[in-house]
Amino acid sequence: MPTPYEVALLLRELRRRAGLTLEAAAARARLSPAHLSRLETGRRQPSLPLLLGLARTYGTTVSELLGETQGVPDPIVRAGGPGAREADGWTYWQAGGSGRGMQALRVHVPPGRSQGELVRVHPGEEWLYVLGGRLRLHLGEAEHLLEPGDSAHFDSLTPHRIGAAGPGGAELLFVHTLLQSSLAGMCLGGTAKHHS
Repeated sequence: MPTPYEVALLLRELRRRAGLTLEAAAARARLSPAHLSRLETGRRQPSLPLLLGLARTYGTTVSELLGETQGVPDPIVRAGGPGAREADGWTYWQAGGSGRGMQALRVHVPPGRSQGELVRVHPGEEWLYVLGGRLRLHLGEAEHLLEPGDSAHFDSLTPHRIGAAGPGGAELLFVHTLLQSSLAGMCLGGTAKHHS
């Protein structure tokens, strides 16, 4: 597992590899240059939504941002594989191979920890499947309540946000495409923690 400093160095390297100035990358990721600078110097840890936005900006995966790349992508992800990661109270586990054009995660959305006013808009598609609990999904002006076994598949350019709708939180499978675009970007503050 890379240290926070190693993640910061990788963020800076990926930005330089993409040929972007700090200001240009920050604008694409919808961050302030000061915030991106703090991420690149290790003074701030990126949350999961922020990592997703930076991955799209640099045309890579969250796995690569976290230094989890493999020489040849393994098509199998075993139970008990990569440990859980936590960002802003949300917990997620890798559920798909790294280095692919889409990313699959298993996510626990904690109770009372919705994304608040954060509305995400970015190129690509998202698919989610509720494993347990109840999930509140805002798509554009509509609000949907999803139960276990329900799923949603939508264009990510539709403004969207999710949150748990019950006291026990919600468990879901989440798949999204990874597309590089100047429209890419999601941002939540907070510290990411790794759990083995």
